Amino acid sequence: MGKNTFDSCVEAFFQRRFLILLVLILSLIILSPFLQDFVQTHILRDVFLTAIFLGIIFAVKTKRSHVIIASILALPLIVTTWSYHFIAFTHIGLLTRIFSALFFAYAVINILKIIARTEDITRETIFAAIVAYLLIALMWAFIYMILELLLPGSFSFPDKALRKETISFEYFSFITITTLGYGDITPLSDKASALALLEALVGQIYLVVLVAWLVGMHVSRRSK
Repeated sequence: MGKNTFDSCVEAFFQRRFLILLVLILSLIILSPFLQDFVQTHILRDVFLTAIFLGIIFAVKTKRSHVIIASILALPLIVTTWSYHFIAFTHIGLLTRIFSALFFAYAVINILKIIARTEDITRETIFAAIVAYLLIALMWAFIYMILELLLPGSFSFPDKALRKETISFEYFSFITITTLGYGDITPLSDKASALALLEALVGQIYLVVLVAWLVGMHVSRRSK
């Protein structure tokens, strides 16, 4: 009886995995800055990041190989993320960001495959599409951080003390992918400008193509 109840809970969680993942990502982006006065910012963000990593592993669980690859990418990522609190080595920070970018890229690819195989457009399909969009922005944030670590001075910040803060790059990534562009953080090098331009193009193409595909699929299903 207990096992059946556990299996039912796991199944219910799996069916809402993208909604849960969406809540975790929004918590990382929105809640952590407001809670930084009560909990140490880095620890709080790492808790949310770890929860997102585990949520992604669960979300892409369509094949055993997907789980294995995601776990292989996530395990050293989680270790390096928390090791940074005890060993303040630049190489660990760089390694964490590289693993993060690769992990999010792998997650986006697999989520898009799940969406492409979906026969009915449900709420979870919409949540999956939103999650993939947000993960693209997070992936790019870590790419920007990698560039700044390897080539310091690639970006101009209004506060020099924030130049290596994760939240600053996440902010820049999201205003870039949405083409909002406040201009308070700007790319200075050609490499940084090229990455920002590419992210803006990817973000707009993603919205146009995916929304058109989802609408077309929904209309096609309803016409049958």
